Amino acid sequence: MTTIDILRALVAFDTTSHRSNLDLIHWIGNYLSGHGVKVHLVHSEDRRKANLLASIGPDAAGGMVLSGHSDAVPVTDQNWSASPFALVERNGRLHGRGAADMKGFIAACLSAVPAWRRQPLRRPIHLAFSYDEEIGCLGVPQLVERLKTQIEAPALAIVGEPTEMRVGVRHRGFFGHRALFTGLPAHSSDPSLGASAIEPAAYLVTRLAGLRRNLAGKGGEATINIGQINGGTAINIVPGSCEVLWEFRPQDEATAQLVRDTVREALAELPEGVTVEAGQVAGVPALSARDNDAAVSVARELGALWPEAELPFGTEAGFFQQVGISTVVCGPGSIAQAHQPDEWIAASQLQAADRFMQSAGAWALSGAADRSTTPTLKTA
Repeated sequence: MTTIDILRALVAFDTTSHRSNLDLIHWIGNYLSGHGVKVHLVHSEDRRKANLLASIGPDAAGGMVLSGHSDAVPVTDQNWSASPFALVERNGRLHGRGAADMKGFIAACLSAVPAWRRQPLRRPIHLAFSYDEEIGCLGVPQLVERLKTQIEAPALAIVGEPTEMRVGVRHRGFFGHRALFTGLPAHSSDPSLGASAIEPAAYLVTRLAGLRRNLAGKGGEATINIGQINGGTAINIVPGSCEVLWEFRPQDEATAQLVRDTVREALAELPEGVTVEAGQVAGVPALSARDNDAAVSVARELGALWPEAELPFGTEAGFFQQVGISTVVCGPGSIAQAHQPDEWIAASQLQAADRFMQSAGAWALSGAADRSTTPTLKTA
């Protein structure tokens, strides 16, 4: 099957994050098994979703991890010119949900498997496909834990998010938070009989907005966004509850701590009768440009474009870096087309990804890793 044939099959699976991805994962598993590749699934707790880990080549250290996520964002309220789940080719562009983000990369990996299997690889290539990246990288921590016990320590990881085949060496982290304020409902004719949940929620939002402006004035050390506010029942009722969903993307831990300190101060003195449950609901570590020389060097050897890029979006790369794997981001397609109606990837980008995968096979064929210099995966 060509890369486009495989992409057509992958797009046909509606793997919007609120749905199960098992049909797609089983299709990939059957494809790999048909080429003699052993597949390991790492299921979610409810077993409705699964990560996939597979290896081609020797059971040895010093290999390469190619990582991608299987889920896609919703198409709700988007005006598509054709079915989002049927790949449509127009003027050198392949349209479909997930085509760019990031089933195109997965398709290129799978298309290369038959050629890799025919070669006597001396270094392994590991495929690591996760679930629920789009809603907070929920699947990849389990996948990385399995990787630590399932395979010998790899030399590097390449996360195939759409970068137009440029090398992405750093990005901010992402931390999603929820604050649920509970007050006391009362008739608005005498607000003193109740306790408003909206007012302290509004104070938190104001503090976060002020911090965002201050950080922006210092050169964008972090972004802060208030995503949702839900509270109250009617105009004439003192609101008994209010929920605030917000996120921030820090450049470093010092900035992250500044945001956390601001929130703690904002929640320190609540009005009488009001309580709050606040906490993190999603966390994606930053990708640092430190300790990724091995991945940068190999990615360039495989044909990744230069100069290196600082990415404006988060990825799963930080999870691999956290356990001591040199990691970069590099994949076909543009992030500008991701999450959009009529999402597309250029056929020329898939061709570039095919060449990249062919070079990955040559790299794996070229020589065995020196175990004395292969990093040991961190256990915590």
